[in-house]
Amino acid sequence: MLTTVVRVAIIYIIVLFLYRLMGKRQLGQMQPFELVLTLIIADLATIPMAEVSVPVLEGIVPLFTLVILHFIITVSCKVSTKFSHFVSGKPVIVINPNGIDYKALKNLNLSIDDITEAVRGAGYFKLEQVQYAIMETNGKMSVFPKSEFAPATIGDLKLEVEKSALPINLVSEGKILKENLSVAKVDENYITNLLKKADIKKVKDCLILTIDKGGSVFVQAFGEAYKTFKVEPLGQVQE
Repeated sequence: MLTTVVRVAIIYIIVLFLYRLMGKRQLGQMQPFELVLTLIIADLATIPMAEVSVPVLEGIVPLFTLVILHFIITVSCKVSTKFSHFVSGKPVIVINPNGIDYKALKNLNLSIDDITEAVRGAGYFKLEQVQYAIMETNGKMSVFPKSEFAPATIGDLKLEVEKSALPINLVSEGKILKENLSVAKVDENYITNLLKKADIKKVKDCLILTIDKGGSVFVQAFGEAYKTFKVEPLGQVQE
């Protein structure tokens, strides 16, 4: 029993390490060769876990071999556009100003239902609202709406707004994040004063406290609703 536990722990750590080396893409963002690699690694990893008769080393070597192959393919895709198109394919326009490109659908083995579902997923429920729809190599569809159906932006409305600033987390789950105090250029007394404004007596009672460059504070105590308020803008904060 102990042997099995140790083998499982070893394989798990190695697979986790390999995925870290491969990057942080989500399943929906994977290229076809990356998805295939993921499935094979998952299958290979179970063999030395379940079969005690299989040496751990014989289970580890194929895993590292696959990761090396992954790096070779990745580098080759960066070097050669043709190779990249061969391995991952290339984006295909399935809806253009004239409507649905039926030939492109057939080449991609897609149905009308697939297209309409993807368009709805992008927030558009009528095909006439779409100027272009592009099937990406990772299987996702990018939708470019017609100008009259595109969401209005602040730039379109020509409104003046404050520049967005990244909030800095100063307290998390009852603990002061001291490494962020220097970033915000504040001290623990400053945090204590902010908590008093929010009617929170102790730091350990605070679930989260953030502040941005403009002085916008978000604070929430354990088991209570959050509060927001403004204070004097901070001196210099990394954006």
